[in-house]
Amino acid sequence: MAALPPRFASWFESHDWQPHPHQLEMLARAEEPASLLIAPTGGGKTLAGFLPSLVELADGAHEGLHTLYISPLKALAADIRRNLRRPVEEMGLPVRIEDRTGDTSASARKRQRADPPHILLTTPESLALLISYEDAPRIFAGLTRVVVDEIHALAESKRGDQLMLALSRLQALAPGLRRVGLSATVEDPPALAHQLARHPDPCPVILADPGPLPDIAMLNTAAPPPWAGGGAAHALPEVLEEVRKHRTTLIFHNTRAQAEIFFHNLWLANEEGLPIAIHHGSLAREQRQKVEAAMVSGELRAIVCTGTLDLGIDWGDVDLIIQIGGPKNIKRLVQRIGRANHRYNAPSKARLVPANRFEVLECRAALEAVAAHDLDGEPRGPGPRDVLCQHILIRACAGPFDETELFGEVKSVGAYSNLSRAAFDDCLDFCATGGYALKAYDRWQKLMQRDGRWTLRDPRAAQRVRMNIGTIQDTELLKVRLRGRGGKPLGEIEEGFAATLTEGDTFLIGGEIVRYEGLKEMTVQVSRSGNKTPKIAVFGGTKFSASTRLTERILELIHGDWSALPHHVQEWLALQRNASQLPRGDRLLVESFPHDSRAHTCLYGFAGRNAQQTLGLLVTRRMEELGLDPLGFVATDYATLIWGLEPVEDPDPLLAPQVLRDALEGWLAKNAVMKRTFRASATIAGLIERNLPQNRKSGRQATFSSDILYDTLLKYDPDHLLMRITREEAMKGLVDFGRVEEMLARVAGRIDHMQLDRVTPMAAPLLLEVGKVPVAGKGRERLAEEEAEALMAKVGLEG
Repeated sequence: MAALPPRFASWFESHDWQPHPHQLEMLARAEEPASLLIAPTGGGKTLAGFLPSLVELADGAHEGLHTLYISPLKALAADIRRNLRRPVEEMGLPVRIEDRTGDTSASARKRQRADPPHILLTTPESLALLISYEDAPRIFAGLTRVVVDEIHALAESKRGDQLMLALSRLQALAPGLRRVGLSATVEDPPALAHQLARHPDPCPVILADPGPLPDIAMLNTAAPPPWAGGGAAHALPEVLEEVRKHRTTLIFHNTRAQAEIFFHNLWLANEEGLPIAIHHGSLAREQRQKVEAAMVSGELRAIVCTGTLDLGIDWGDVDLIIQIGGPKNIKRLVQRIGRANHRYNAPSKARLVPANRFEVLECRAALEAVAAHDLDGEPRGPGPRDVLCQHILIRACAGPFDETELFGEVKSVGAYSNLSRAAFDDCLDFCATGGYALKAYDRWQKLMQRDGRWTLRDPRAAQRVRMNIGTIQDTELLKVRLRGRGGKPLGEIEEGFAATLTEGDTFLIGGEIVRYEGLKEMTVQVSRSGNKTPKIAVFGGTKFSASTRLTERILELIHGDWSALPHHVQEWLALQRNASQLPRGDRLLVESFPHDSRAHTCLYGFAGRNAQQTLGLLVTRRMEELGLDPLGFVATDYATLIWGLEPVEDPDPLLAPQVLRDALEGWLAKNAVMKRTFRASATIAGLIERNLPQNRKSGRQATFSSDILYDTLLKYDPDHLLMRITREEAMKGLVDFGRVEEMLARVAGRIDHMQLDRVTPMAAPLLLEVGKVPVAGKGRERLAEEEAEALMAKVGLEG
């Protein structure tokens, strides 16, 4: 283990600190080509990542950029810059530190390219932009180290793939580059190390002492949670009491809409006027910054928030986390818990509030998983090719390139290490020609060969490529402002939601009720409203599905020890066991029963909300073909409930894997979700440009363009690269057919069909769920005919 240089040792001593063992080990491993540090929140992992750089820069000999720090959040980069300046200034190190994100001024960005700082803190998107410039070789020539913070958060998305492709380019520009990954929550360290390192370089994993177990439990409430819903209004008195008892409480929600509703109700119940604020990604930046400043200065007692406060920013003296609703993901819960008592060896404190009875099981399963350090995570597949297409275009912006050299760089990325030359050529051909069906159009012929090297066909295209860099897909959002000249910005809402509003409608945003006045120049104009019962704001937000590991643990809990569950849940499970069966992991429970003059069938797949939704769509499609006249369904993370006119006597023909796959193909071809998936991949790959030099396309314009392209390719070139990518993407995300397949493989045809005479205890909550999906088909036609006949008969007329 390395010793600290005297100047650094003195600095630690001056603060009466001792360096952590993992900080010294990172220093000892400074020459490793790659290393991954996993340390708990507050464990000094950021300083551990920077120590080797600060030691190397201490003599002032290095000129230009030495270390690049990559963060998933702009705010985190700015926070780290502030924190890193302290040791640099106190030790008098000759080190210049700057950040570079979308918030950095154009003049500062221009100066940074001409005269880079020693340490630059940035985001994956800003890095991708930097490597697209012709002077990238000069900017990065002296680069020695890259530190990727919160790497787990990036590795789970295409942002991580784009970052690793950018690192492969940096490695070509600075061959001695060393890579460091930092994280607090990793379920599979070797897999993450494989993603981080240049393939096939080794990447040792340094595990810090995990520290004490957090103090976590379910919040005891006087009223039991309701049978369905996500509002958690039953827990308002106890949540307020916890806020009173603590210095600062973060109250996390899974969606922005739920956060808005809860904040509104909390504020109405907050009779003593405790300073409580709301923070989420749809609020105006000015409003978020105002809340963040109030948090840092200790002015707030509680902040109702979403994922925007998940990651490592030290926002002040937070001593309690409250999670409203099932956490859906163990790793995310651990990350959120770590926001409290942001100090090493100080246990974090968190309370979970299930919003309904099913979520009691989910919360209990999550608590047990956290205690067992059993994190979840879905395995990452091969590197996505739409991201590779964008990378090829970015590379072309920086100047002519040799395809074999670029292929070699791409193969050095862990996720692309198995990429075939044919697949690479496929992407290159798409960038050059647009693909078979689009070859006749100049706009999609972006690359050409000149003297054996690939280059942009029109150099002016570089501006458009740079304007569309990134893999984050914006939902179509519209700005919301108070009406009037220079009206105050309040935030953003989905374009689809705005389209449902008529003048006079009210909705929640930023914790206040506003009245919709109209749409002017693509901005939603509102006024303040005195109403107390708003129309619910339907923000996009992230609609999480419960993870595979978490649903597995719920099933284990159902068949395990119930003693830690509340009495009302034990009673509920016992009633279910007596009336029907308890769902099992290795079998599929299907219940059929009559209710309210309709035949009902409930499928307990425990496959997550998106997969259960897809299962509902596919099974009702098959029921329609078999003449069972389905009328609608509703899905949760755990089950899908279908109702119709004819009972299901045998579910096997509905659930045969090949039948479902065939139904998926037919359904996807015409489905709006498939078009949405196509639009996302086409935007990333550069087929569709959202940002143009003169303006930005509205969501409707982009949707119109992508729908035409999708229909064209489906008809004339169904094997087009982007159509293949779209079908692969449908296996996850909103469609998530991959989890349907996983569930079918898990049960291997073992289906328990219970035909009952009444609704079962476990199916009853689904009847209360919102978000029911109607099925248009012969069932509804038959109902209309029967109603018409009954009406005619009532007045003495017959057909």
